[in-house]
Amino acid sequence: MKFDILWSKIGCVVICVILLFGISCAQPEEKTVYLFSYFKGNGEDGLHLAYSDDGLTWTALKQDSPFLIPMAGADKLMRDPCIIRGPDQRFHMVWTVSWGEKGIGYAASGDLIHWTEQRFIPVMAHEPDAMNCWAPELFYDDRTEQYLIYWATTIPGRFPETDATGDNGYNHRIYYTTTRDFQTFSKTGILYDHGFNVIDAVIVKTDSQYTLFLKDETRYPPQKNIRIATSENAGGPYGPASEPITGDYWAEGPTVACIGESWYLYFDKYRLHRYGLLVSKDLKTWSDMSHALSYPDGMRHGTVFKTSESVLKNLL
Repeated sequence: MKFDILWSKIGCVVICVILLFGISCAQPEEKTVYLFSYFKGNGEDGLHLAYSDDGLTWTALKQDSPFLIPMAGADKLMRDPCIIRGPDQRFHMVWTVSWGEKGIGYAASGDLIHWTEQRFIPVMAHEPDAMNCWAPELFYDDRTEQYLIYWATTIPGRFPETDATGDNGYNHRIYYTTTRDFQTFSKTGILYDHGFNVIDAVIVKTDSQYTLFLKDETRYPPQKNIRIATSENAGGPYGPASEPITGDYWAEGPTVACIGESWYLYFDKYRLHRYGLLVSKDLKTWSDMSHALSYPDGMRHGTVFKTSESVLKNLL
């Protein structure tokens, strides 16, 4: 009897502790950290990664040596690497494999260290005159439960009214395809054409709409700036481009992340050989925070994405 009373008292104490301190089996929510995928030089050495806690100070991982050596395509480059984490909790990456091929590179990873075999996806093979496939990006559309892959291509004579506006005969438009499994792909279509030379597009979702950041690639007369267009759907149609939101310098390679309560727009001031940063709370009014930005030497056109602290610890 005394033994039963003792265990009864112990049980009461345990219950009181649980009620008092809220003990549960739930794991604490992991801290969010930010990673930046980028390339250096001509993209010949592969994928580089940097990390940040605040979106301002970026530190190269692995002593700024590559995490993945390029193997896809004839030229085996890894320029403009874009990484997103899908609903399958895997990291999916696309990149520019060449200056002049009709496809892009693709690979996937569970931890950003071990990658699947690299594949060449011939997204413009059906266009015999296509000159290139540059700066591919990924966006997961949770409404349609599929990925959008989009990039810039020039097809000479396709848009003759602007054939003379670009560098060396390039006259880009943004094309896209969709996929659920990176095995089968929809027919390639045009994502953005508003009558000017356009490249380097990136989509972000807000509560009310989808915003497309893009580079006006017009050379004659020179633009080379970042603009914004919006749509009610990830796959468009997107409206006319805004006035430039970047300044009196040539800008390319926009990538955008929501950090805290603000949107951070990173871009490559490529003629000045440094990165720029604009910050906004409403995607309309922008403040230049380039002076506060710290990043690895030689970092070029990449993508900012969120991940968990455990993924970063594994990388470290």
